[in-house]
Amino acid sequence: MQIYGRTNSELWYKIFFWMYVVAYLLFWIFARGKSPQISQAQLQPTIPPYQAEHITKIQTGKTTPDELVNFACSMVGTPYKFGSTDPAEGLDCSGFVTYVFNHFNITVPRVSTDFTLVQHAVPLQDAKLGDLILFTGTDSTDRVVGHMGIISSTPGEPLRFMHSTSGKEDGVVETDFANIYYESRFVKVVRVFPQNDWK
Repeated sequence: MQIYGRTNSELWYKIFFWMYVVAYLLFWIFARGKSPQISQAQLQPTIPPYQAEHITKIQTGKTTPDELVNFACSMVGTPYKFGSTDPAEGLDCSGFVTYVFNHFNITVPRVSTDFTLVQHAVPLQDAKLGDLILFTGTDSTDRVVGHMGIISSTPGEPLRFMHSTSGKEDGVVETDFANIYYESRFVKVVRVFPQNDWK
């Protein structure tokens, strides 16, 4: 009888304790005006920073086009890997651009399409060292930006650019613009270094 009474008391104690915990939690939630229901926003996937913040101006600070391009050239031979910004694994085209600019603490969009509205375009013949060159993807009839590189030639030289390609060269290379494959895919040249406007 004594054992039963103790067990019964323990049971009521546990019930009372958990009722108290639930009541406290409900009070805590509603006292702060929060609904226990999941909001629609909570059901949405987390948006990566490069999509949430659409960059339209790249702040290059004290970095010069020569410094940037010299570093970009040091990456020659890095293999291609889709979606990567880690040179130890490989770099895709925008991953290469991101890695080079980030090396100088310069924030840029992560994907090539997000460079479409960055800064201002300049005529192809006015392209200068450190400008960005944008291309379509492999289907040149779809005029959406899908590939990019960094201009590595100076005015008066044949136009060249550094990029990471998934083509036969497979990785970071310097390429002459003067070939039908890239000429047909050309979209625009984007100026990011303000000093290129002053020269």
